[in-house]
Amino acid sequence: MSSPSQERAGAARRTVVAAAGAAGLTAALAACGGDGGGGGGGYGSPSSASGSPSSGGSPSSESGATGGGAKALAKTSEIPAGGGKIFKAQKVVVTQPEKGDFKAFSAICRHAGCLVADVSDGTINCRCHGSKYAIADGSVRHGPATKGLPAVPLKVRGGEIELS
Repeated sequence: MSSPSQERAGAARRTVVAAAGAAGLTAALAACGGDGGGGGGGYGSPSSASGSPSSGGSPSSESGATGGGAKALAKTSEIPAGGGKIFKAQKVVVTQPEKGDFKAFSAICRHAGCLVADVSDGTINCRCHGSKYAIADGSVRHGPATKGLPAVPLKVRGGEIELS
């Protein structure tokens, strides 16, 4: 038979173990369950998300260019038609859904804030949890993400792509 002090010690241990388990579960849900686009800055974070559509390759997107000294992100020839390229340092993905039509989106997955991993088969893919986004408009093609990738403004000038 156990004494009252042994029963209190056992109850205290169970309380500590239960509290630790709850804290771990809370942390896991906070890291994985959010859909706010996290990522701590860069394109796609709540403070810098752009709701404006981006497109390039049309005369209207080039005519507003002012030689402001912007540095080219890539040459248009580096972005495959029907595909795209991820620029990790800038946290941007540039796509070319159709020949001559360039789009840019935040490369931060809207599910848990991971950087997307690749562009293939018409989608921008996140390996963290399997979310996929359309290369044409950044919309969700496969969850768990429920919000599309925010557009990032770009300019196409003289065979080069610049973020605006």
